[in-house]
Amino acid sequence: MDGYARPESVLRACSSAPSSAQAVEEIHAVIGGSDNSCVIFFCSADHDLSSVAEEMSRLFVETMIVGCSTAGEITPDGYGRSSLTAIALPSRHFAAVAAPIESVSTFDLTQGQPLLTEAQARLDRVAPFRTAGNTFAFLLIDGMSRREEWVVSALSLMLDDIPLFGGSAGDQLRFNRTHVYFDGAFHTDAAVLLLVATQCPFTVFRTEHFVSTDRKMVVTGAEPTARVVTEINGEPAGREYARMVGLDVRHLAPMVFATYPVVVRVGGVYYVRSIQKVNADESLTFFCAIDEGIVLTVARGTDILDNLESTMAEIRNQIGPPQVVIGCDCILRRLEIERKRLVAPMSALLASNNVVGFNTYGEQHNAMHVNQTLTGVAIGWPTSHAP
Repeated sequence: MDGYARPESVLRACSSAPSSAQAVEEIHAVIGGSDNSCVIFFCSADHDLSSVAEEMSRLFVETMIVGCSTAGEITPDGYGRSSLTAIALPSRHFAAVAAPIESVSTFDLTQGQPLLTEAQARLDRVAPFRTAGNTFAFLLIDGMSRREEWVVSALSLMLDDIPLFGGSAGDQLRFNRTHVYFDGAFHTDAAVLLLVATQCPFTVFRTEHFVSTDRKMVVTGAEPTARVVTEINGEPAGREYARMVGLDVRHLAPMVFATYPVVVRVGGVYYVRSIQKVNADESLTFFCAIDEGIVLTVARGTDILDNLESTMAEIRNQIGPPQVVIGCDCILRRLEIERKRLVAPMSALLASNNVVGFNTYGEQHNAMHVNQTLTGVAIGWPTSHAP
């Protein structure tokens, strides 16, 4: 077990104990206490989730807790596997409320309005210091729901000036069932929105290490709700994508998709649209919805370490050294890092910037559901406790 604490700071803990009950006990030993506004945890899908939920409810009796299953964890020491990682936001500098969404498959604008109105009213009651600029929103959502675009767009419309980031829960690349935790239990077809007001400086950010090329293709056949593209340029999607990146369709695999993502241009900004898998009929399943007529551009990767270091330097210029960065890091980024044997330097970079979080099946940034990015919130030190 590793514990990381400083008086009145955001507390961080990680356990690699194989026993799920022991892992929760070790986390609680570091960050448990009644002076926490909330606890956020990221749990490997290898754990016994029912045991994790039972122990969380037993030990964190007086604390609001949210969390999710992962495709990998970002611990205080960098990338982790089969671990349980958590942070606790102290009530001295933070106030938080959770707004569960129990059925994302049917969630729409009519449900979003009362959900956010009630959540913000509760936050106002527990955070008398709340102002327009000191609140952020954190979304955890079922990564197999295929509803992220609809949920995040509905929420963002009503959050006004509150920035939002988030991640889609994972299950260690099984693509079977992913879980979100709230109200003492793990849920599927669900999400939870955490509204956090803080007296610490913070910035919500998004970064990716890709630039567009001149290789463009048009989606000519798609099933958007299933996130399946059947045709590109009038040809079977998998075969045409493989041709565009100079490969045979038989060689398409997650590592290829991580290396050669496609991007779409929205409002003058390029966003990554990652491919999950190639199907038996040579269609492509994406991590996000793709409609007919969309122009896809093959992207080219830049140095992922340099990109993150530049992002962290910008953050330090904005808020000073972060006491914690809550990060939602796409699993395809981790696959690329593993393929390039960069796990050790990336872990060191993440740890040196106090990043804690998880590997996702998709990320959210304000009104957009995105892929192959790192989204998050960097939280600085309150003025009276700055290092």
